Amino acid sequence: MALRHGLRPPSTPWADARADYDVMADDSQDDLFSAPPAPKGPATPSAPRVTPPEPAPKSGPAAEGSTPTPEPAPAAPKPAPKPAPKPASPPPAASAENKGYDASSIEVLEGLEPVRKRPGMYIGGTDERALHHLFAEILDNSMDEAVAGHADRIEVIMDEDGFVSVSDNGRGIPVDPHPKFPDKSALEVVMTTLHAGGKFSDKAYQTAGGLHGVGISVVNALSELVEVEVARDKTLWRQTYVRGLPQGPVEKVGAAPNRRGTTVRFKPDAEIFGPRAVLKAPRIFNMARAKAFLRRGVQIRWKCPETLVEGTEIPAETTLAFPGGLADRLTELTPNSSLVTEQFSGRVERDGRMGAVEWAVAFSENGFGPDDSFCQSYCNTVPTPMGGTHEQGLRAALSKGLRAYGELANVKKAAQITADDVMGGAGILVSVFIKDPEFQGQTKDRLSTAEAGRLVEQAIRDQFDHWLAGRPKDAARLVEWAVERAEDRLKRKREKEVKRQSATRKLRLPGKLADCSQNSAEGAELFLVEGDSAGGSAKQARDRKTQAILPLRGKILNVASATADKIAANQEISDLLLALGVQPGKKFDLEDLRYERVIIMCDADVDGAHIAALLATFFYKFLPGLIESGRLFMAQPPLYRLTQGGKTLYAQDDAEKDHLLETAFKKGKVEVGRFKGLGEMTPPQLKSTTMLRESRSLARVVVTPEMRESADALVETLMGKKPELRFQFIQDHAPFVEDVDV
Repeated sequence: MALRHGLRPPSTPWADARADYDVMADDSQDDLFSAPPAPKGPATPSAPRVTPPEPAPKSGPAAEGSTPTPEPAPAAPKPAPKPAPKPASPPPAASAENKGYDASSIEVLEGLEPVRKRPGMYIGGTDERALHHLFAEILDNSMDEAVAGHADRIEVIMDEDGFVSVSDNGRGIPVDPHPKFPDKSALEVVMTTLHAGGKFSDKAYQTAGGLHGVGISVVNALSELVEVEVARDKTLWRQTYVRGLPQGPVEKVGAAPNRRGTTVRFKPDAEIFGPRAVLKAPRIFNMARAKAFLRRGVQIRWKCPETLVEGTEIPAETTLAFPGGLADRLTELTPNSSLVTEQFSGRVERDGRMGAVEWAVAFSENGFGPDDSFCQSYCNTVPTPMGGTHEQGLRAALSKGLRAYGELANVKKAAQITADDVMGGAGILVSVFIKDPEFQGQTKDRLSTAEAGRLVEQAIRDQFDHWLAGRPKDAARLVEWAVERAEDRLKRKREKEVKRQSATRKLRLPGKLADCSQNSAEGAELFLVEGDSAGGSAKQARDRKTQAILPLRGKILNVASATADKIAANQEISDLLLALGVQPGKKFDLEDLRYERVIIMCDADVDGAHIAALLATFFYKFLPGLIESGRLFMAQPPLYRLTQGGKTLYAQDDAEKDHLLETAFKKGKVEVGRFKGLGEMTPPQLKSTTMLRESRSLARVVVTPEMRESADALVETLMGKKPELRFQFIQDHAPFVEDVDV
């Protein structure tokens, strides 16, 4: 599980301490601020040369249209000399209020400096997810070569010293001089220049995962050391970079008659990601494995030392290949599931601008493990954990196709089948290959290309209709299954068609739940607060119209290690489910949720972190749909209050406190107060720092598909029934603990 932080509004006290954004510009924009050159007028036609009897004064202008004559002319009065232009007055000195902010304050970041200055703009942050995104960028380049048909083998090698190398047998990055930079090779331009690559047009790639030309250059900028080897035309070339700077020109190593392609070896920079941030072999392996099934015929060879995968099921050396593509992968994901019909899978390739669609769908009677359903989507081999238009196209194809078949088969209730009825019990993998895809953000979490939705719907709808027509018994069973799910959904909807306040009274929680006044779930928020003391402050600080408060009595039950009977008998869990209006497990329906957001608001100490972990475990195990829909958040209450005179700022941790003391306050005594808990805050303080929409900071709880396996293992280790796993975890991580709050 990961926390995705939102931005604080600039108008709050929190934002006063945040560093200003640097102004970034390139050299081409310098002329915008310089004086324009003097305009050149048209050339004056030359007159016949004549020799006057007396030399004309140099300062006198030539008369236009005059006819030269050899006769002496009367002396004309000398024109008054033009006044010399006054030198430009120097710019005024900075006034008292503007002192310290002048032209020297405007920074111009060149080359890869913006990446190192603001890595979050390019890879989404500096956390573990962003760290492993570096590997994804390099692997995507090799996969693009494979998708284009130029490579069929990729090698991923991890070293004990933190290096990862990715090799392919593709065409290799060009090393000849670049037309726009004759003194640089194309390899150096690609590695050191943002927005430089071969994927802006279809000259080199019909479809590609990299679109912005910043992938490998960003990896170069954020790596301590990068070594690139290119084998082209039976010759091997090499170049080395340190923190984005080339250590010399491209070097010709020698002949390589039996080798081709590109090898990139890199190590993330500890200055950016921290001294203890290292690439983890299990996660790298799972990322490589997830790529292997996206392109049939591509082999990914994996190798790492035994010590990096010790205690895991990850092999130290293997070859990843999926001849059946997504169908093979779906079979692995659903080994013991009871399916309604056999798997529906296929691939459609189309000529022209749009490329190909591949899919695999399994309909389950009892759900898939802890989840009723799952959907993993990809575009040009890039995972899209937030979905997008290709998922929407698949939803439409399956629901419309099943509804149309049911109507043809005279199933009267088939018309009430919706996409949620079909998708809610299905395991789905879908991959599209298209030209010029549009994503939201550099990390490409969501596909927004409208043509992709139409392509997927048309391709899958035709194949689904043929698949249903060829299997009448399976089709009838599938329609019956979808109708049952639709009836169950409508039944729950009818039961829910009561006024909100009357439903609240039925919960019998007058002393616990302080509900909001509005009837709709849209915009409503439920704060889960530890203890009655914090609950009292929260009730006074809340917006009564949209914010509800549910105080919890201490630490809730650890559902990962408790029995089913104990969970069912737990009053805190029962109250929480009743307040939310949903049922756990397979019966969870997002439409039943009474609030748009569920916010865990605990003290900023060890006990608060423990309670938050217990609540997150409960939601992860019993209400995973809440997390998948992006409805679960963590409040970010401050730990410190800093006061000097009439100025008060808040800090979430020691690092932010120290930063504020150095930057936001004048010299003198600053009163530093520490909150032991939310109950110590006055309602106005709690409102302005933690609950007010305009000034608060929330962290969304996110579990991406590639994180699912590791998240399951982590929850089992920390919260499961085996204390020896927790003991081993503590032993492994104890050397890295700096401060212990006891």
